[in-house]
Amino acid sequence: MEKKKKPSHPALDNAVWAVEMLRKNSPAAFFILLLLIPVDIGVQYLGIYLPSLVVSEVTEQQSYSHALLAVCSVMLALLLGTLLKEALGYIQLSNLRMYTHKVADKITRKRLYMFFQTYENKEVRDLGDRADLAVETWNGEQPLTDIVTNLFGVVKNILSYLLFGTVISFASPLLVPILTIGPVINFLAVRAYNRWEYRHRARMSELNQKLYFVQNLPNDFAAAKDIRIYSMVSWLRECYQKLSAERALWDRRMVRYSFISQLAELCIILIRDGAAYALLIFMILQNEITVDEFVLCFAVVSSFASWVGGMMDCWNKINSGSLKLCDFRDYIDYPEEDGSGEAKLEDHLFAAPEIVFDDVSFRYDGAGEDTLRHLSFALRGGEKLAVVGANGAGKTTLVKLLCGLYHPTSGEIRVNGVPVSEFRREDYYRLISPVFQDVRTAFFSLAETVSGAHMKDTDAIRAERCLRLAGLGEKLDSLPEGIMTRLNKKVNKNGTELSGGEAQKLMLARALYKDAPLLVLDEPTAALDPIAESHIYHTYGEMCAGKTSLFISHRLASTAFCDRILLLKGGSIAEEGTHEDLVHAGGDYQKLFEIQSCWYQSEGNG
Repeated sequence: MEKKKKPSHPALDNAVWAVEMLRKNSPAAFFILLLLIPVDIGVQYLGIYLPSLVVSEVTEQQSYSHALLAVCSVMLALLLGTLLKEALGYIQLSNLRMYTHKVADKITRKRLYMFFQTYENKEVRDLGDRADLAVETWNGEQPLTDIVTNLFGVVKNILSYLLFGTVISFASPLLVPILTIGPVINFLAVRAYNRWEYRHRARMSELNQKLYFVQNLPNDFAAAKDIRIYSMVSWLRECYQKLSAERALWDRRMVRYSFISQLAELCIILIRDGAAYALLIFMILQNEITVDEFVLCFAVVSSFASWVGGMMDCWNKINSGSLKLCDFRDYIDYPEEDGSGEAKLEDHLFAAPEIVFDDVSFRYDGAGEDTLRHLSFALRGGEKLAVVGANGAGKTTLVKLLCGLYHPTSGEIRVNGVPVSEFRREDYYRLISPVFQDVRTAFFSLAETVSGAHMKDTDAIRAERCLRLAGLGEKLDSLPEGIMTRLNKKVNKNGTELSGGEAQKLMLARALYKDAPLLVLDEPTAALDPIAESHIYHTYGEMCAGKTSLFISHRLASTAFCDRILLLKGGSIAEEGTHEDLVHAGGDYQKLFEIQSCWYQSEGNG
């Protein structure tokens, strides 16, 4: 049995928080909601009072002109009130939509600024997916704004309950408890359903993620080739059908529990209203109330259920929305991991820095052992250091630690003697120009992609120079719009698509444009052909001039131009020295180099 987890914030606390958020970010929507309460109650009162007024005028044998004036006055007030209510509703809806977009941006900002190691954690990413539900509209419901409107709905229904409860209590005090008990029972049933749904939200979130991934895989150009060539269609269809069936099973369970709660509500309504109407009929037959009082009470009874039920319904919706709002607040309030800010960026930005790994170890969350074990080495200012090793040796993990994307599990990394933890993250990132293995491009122009900024903030001449230095000169010359050409043909009619090697060169150009004092290249030539790779090596000296650089590669011949090489094995430094020293040492590096030499000779013969 799944253990129940208490929500991180009580429903009332979430409701107050949501109201305060609305007041700060959209004062107009807040005050419109306040104004709608008396307007709505006034319209309801006039609608209920009008039939009894007509009966009163007739039974009391008032003059035609008196009756006409009285009825028309109430009808005019009812018309104006209804028009005002509708107008305020439309204005409110427009303001709430703008407010929703503004608050949804908090999730986007959190994803963009969150510490990478935290962002990579599956539990945190799942929390982010659930946080999205608080700002998404589904079946006309949007929890973030609904929790506010429902809180105001509770206030409105309480005021209506007190006002109209006083009216019918003059006829019979029994009517108020008769009309109140039923909705309370219904409230408890609906609350039980909401809590069941909350307990299973994690499983639903995971299932939705998998279903969404399989559903959208056919739209991925990169995957389309593999799906066809490797005959994966049947397998993917089977996965989709299995996930769809599981989701349908959960939907059926949700519908079943929801139906049971609604059936209970229907039975309660029949018993509640039937008892109230029976009492009113008995009272008028006994001449305990007049005809116009009967009409007024009858109308109040018809609406009284909606106020009591509305009170409970709004509170249930507050509870339901609150559970989603808990995830939203937990995500946007997730602790930020930033440096102390004691280190001054300007002291390190204009010269090649020295980097020291001092007894550094790192273990991934949930892993049984360290990926890196007690690494200690110094990367001297202006030095070109290569790190090599088999897949899984820890090379990319080392890069992420150096780039400040991970914190060491133990040990310390220092820049010019200053611990990395003393830099603000944004400041530390400015020290590094990295090129990672994974290449992602968007739909911006080549120039904007290189600069990482709008065109108005881009040095076009510098961007083109970096693109040509990275080996994209021929590509630029072939494009009619040159560096202004936009990427992604799906989005841009005249856009261009880059090959894997071209995209990797584009990322290299971006690193050159940033011109940070520490250059980090993680397999920068993995997608390049031998000729393009050779070009990169020949220009590597120019790229690294005046910088400290770290070069990750699994091709040992590509590391010969580096001043020093570290061979990682099992997360530790197994060998260290120049290319020539390690080849002559007869260790693992020499063995790997001999094996790979066959590839280079084959490429040359080919």
